[in-house]
Amino acid sequence: MNYYKNRLCLNCLTKDIENALEIYEAMDKNAVIGVLSGNYPNFDEALSDMKKYQAALENNISIGLGAGNPAQGLMVAALSGALKPNHVNQVFPYVGITREKVSGNDAHINALVSPSGIPGLVKISTGPESTKLPDGNIPVETAIALVKEMGGNSLKFFPMGGLKTIEEFKLVAKACGKSDFILEPTGGIDLENIEEILKICIEENVPKVIVHVYSSIIDKESGKTKITDVKRIKEIFEKLL
Repeated sequence: MNYYKNRLCLNCLTKDIENALEIYEAMDKNAVIGVLSGNYPNFDEALSDMKKYQAALENNISIGLGAGNPAQGLMVAALSGALKPNHVNQVFPYVGITREKVSGNDAHINALVSPSGIPGLVKISTGPESTKLPDGNIPVETAIALVKEMGGNSLKFFPMGGLKTIEEFKLVAKACGKSDFILEPTGGIDLENIEEILKICIEENVPKVIVHVYSSIIDKESGKTKITDVKRIKEIFEKLL
């Protein structure tokens, strides 16, 4: 698991295996490459294609929901059980199911929590049924404890909207630092705001940060993640560490 060796790690999307390998090499393998379950019409096609990425990237793939889509939660759990990837994105209520699916494997599973609008509280109602109900907002510290109890490894804070939820994010980072828990900031992160977001995590002693940078570094014409931008992110990592 190359990405565990570094305090800061990049999680980004790819157009194809060639683009994925370019990203992986540009980051000196300090990256997990997102492959979204929602991009496939069925389980078998997703499994077949993800195996190719898995082989090319030394298993450093990140099985994704696709914009935090709760409808993909069970698909992600099933794919995780079949593939045993190094990184899994999951909605909060399906973390336990996913851990059971990868039983005997040390796959990293995050738990999606969302901004609540109230600093210090996060929304854990990110599943397919709970999203239809009034928001389930709880203290960040409690959310972390629950994720640990379910076998999860980190909080994925999404959607951040870049710096729009920064006051909430500061308290999420503080709680992760105090709990020695991994944090994954996600949503609206770009080359302009990534450094500020990472600095907050470092100042709050978050042990490891897996920062998700998606559409902002994707070339709109080719659909590929831009390697020049990836290299810039690597430079930011090196500057901060």
